[in-house]
Amino acid sequence: MDLIRILIAIFIPPLGVFLQVGIGRDFWINIILTLLGYIPGIVHAVWVIAKR
Repeated sequence: MDLIRILIAIFIPPLGVFLQVGIGRDFWINIILTLLGYIPGIVHAVWVIAKR
């Protein structure tokens, strides 16, 4: 299941984080990082998914 979440995180980073942790601090951080730059959002999303 993590592989699917990582693939989703590559295309839509906030959705990948949402599927892993729900709406919380990590989700909002990822929204901000994705708005500031797409690559930081991807990196953060993959890190959150791999961490949990």
